Amino acid sequence: MDPRAAPQRGGCVKATATAHANIALIKYWGKANEDLIIPITSSLSLTLDDLFTTTTVDFSSLEPTAADQATLDGATVSGRPLERICGLLDLVRERAGIDQPAKVTSENMVPTAAGLASSASGFAALTGAAAVAAGLELSDRELSRLARRGSGSASRSIFGGLAIWHAGDSDETSFADPVVDHGFAQEISLVVLVLNSGPKAVSSRDGMRRTVDTSPLYESWVAEHAGHLREALAAVADRDLPRLGEAAEANALGMHAAMRAANPPINYMNDASCAALQAVKDARAAGFPAWATMDAGPNVKVLTSTKRAAELEAWLQSRLKDSVPGMDTVVAHAGPGLTVTR
Repeated sequence: MDPRAAPQRGGCVKATATAHANIALIKYWGKANEDLIIPITSSLSLTLDDLFTTTTVDFSSLEPTAADQATLDGATVSGRPLERICGLLDLVRERAGIDQPAKVTSENMVPTAAGLASSASGFAALTGAAAVAAGLELSDRELSRLARRGSGSASRSIFGGLAIWHAGDSDETSFADPVVDHGFAQEISLVVLVLNSGPKAVSSRDGMRRTVDTSPLYESWVAEHAGHLREALAAVADRDLPRLGEAAEANALGMHAAMRAANPPINYMNDASCAALQAVKDARAAGFPAWATMDAGPNVKVLTSTKRAAELEAWLQSRLKDSVPGMDTVVAHAGPGLTVTR
């Protein structure tokens, strides 16, 4: 047998996984433990259908003394992004009792690093593929814990539909679970206003750290966050989209206010973002179910009903065609959880 084909516990050396991006309706912003990626707050998300990453991990194609290799959309990954990939692979290898290097090949259907949760789908897919390729047989909760170590939001992309990431206070207690919604997730859609698909100036990790350490508004946002999460979960239980939308919008805008109060300030919004936020308010005044949310980037995501998503997309395109030239839009619906093939 080729000595490179090492994994044996589950009998696999190569696997391919697909994971979908998610949008946090109630946000995660700030870590209680940087090394383990334990968040300060719990969070609630919706996994999306057409925004995904497919990753293949192969423990059999490299010489035993080689270093891990990774490509994303055909380009070689290096520097800090490669270090993060290798860090997660090391956790998988340690758990599986192997030391083989891996060849990682990823294709991304999410605009990378633009506030559309590409790291969530990327690390969830990497976790699923690496675990199976290494011969591990892990539960979804165990996969969620492992994915969290690569990117916090990846813990939620293990699951389809609505998911809650319990903050916890340790590696064992910080994981995501699916939210029982009795089909409500299928009634929810997002109109994503893509205002900038390029890399952001301040990474999420750096932005979180600065906000937690220096923003005088951060503690008040955390205090309000618990109420936002309770409201959102109650709204899901009652299938109440307006109540969910109001909680999501308040939570996101409060988070961005805390960022702008940091020293030095962090402002992921640009003029196009502000125009888009106003357009969402105008859409709501015009009778649309429409509530805005934003992550660490300028793009605005609009929570709406699946029945009216296409109509709202057309309305926003018309409303913003002059003030935001070049804007792209994507309508996303509730998507599935992690899938892995050997």
